[in-house]
Amino acid sequence: MKEKMKGSISIVAATIIWGTAFVAQSMGMDHIGPFTFQAARCILAVISLVIMVAVVDRKGFWKGWMNKKLWTSGMLCGVALLFATNLQQVGMVYTDAGKAGFLTAMYIVLVPILGSLLGRRPTKAAVLSVLPAVAGLYLLSCTGVSGLSVGDLLLIGCAFCFAVQIILVDRFAGDLDTLRLNCVQCMVCVVGSCIGALTEPVSIAALGACWMPIAYAGILSLGVAYSLQIVGQKYLEPTVASLLMSLESVFALLGGWVILGERMTGWELLGCGLMLGAVMLSQLPDKKTDRSV
Repeated sequence: MKEKMKGSISIVAATIIWGTAFVAQSMGMDHIGPFTFQAARCILAVISLVIMVAVVDRKGFWKGWMNKKLWTSGMLCGVALLFATNLQQVGMVYTDAGKAGFLTAMYIVLVPILGSLLGRRPTKAAVLSVLPAVAGLYLLSCTGVSGLSVGDLLLIGCAFCFAVQIILVDRFAGDLDTLRLNCVQCMVCVVGSCIGALTEPVSIAALGACWMPIAYAGILSLGVAYSLQIVGQKYLEPTVASLLMSLESVFALLGGWVILGERMTGWELLGCGLMLGAVMLSQLPDKKTDRSV
């Protein structure tokens, strides 16, 4: 019970940081491009994680990195995180923080479905949850007769990549050092994001103008929150962990409303309600068996 409580607290703390980080990410792009923002926050995340590892494990600092499984697992998780975070950041160019949070939450529906590829049968509730999720996505994303916007499609891809990352963390994180694993996956994000940043104009002045959003999204969102995610998934089943992670969308909406003054229409609020209901429904266990992903 204590371990489950520790895992739950870790995940909820991470979702609070992630949800409010949508606001920081939105504010940061008032000054710099999405790839530049990602590269800067990832670099800060790696630096902060290396410092944390040095403080926590001073005697075994170098030895702890000499683990082949750590690097292999970290790079696999990092590739998924690289695509997820960059698709999210670019998608936010075309939509607001609150909507981005709810669209990203689609990973809750996708986690049990993707898990079936590993031989784990998703629950009936998970399959049924796709219907209200699609209905909610329609209300949130459709812009007249033109259908989905570019940003919405990018955020759907982001949700898929986050679902893959959640499954990979569940698969590999168990016996690996939390901070080092997160650091390795952030290193992968640094390389990929820096390549994308080469296509965007940037200046020291622009970076200085948004240093607070970069620091928040880098040190807290990537460095601290993703470490908390890894800790939480060590003690919780993936379905329980992903259910708690879905609260990220609620905190994103509240953050956009309180800090940015964003407003949503009645139809968008209904869409949010349907999607939130879908992510909750997807986590209900079967009556006959509890073989959750």
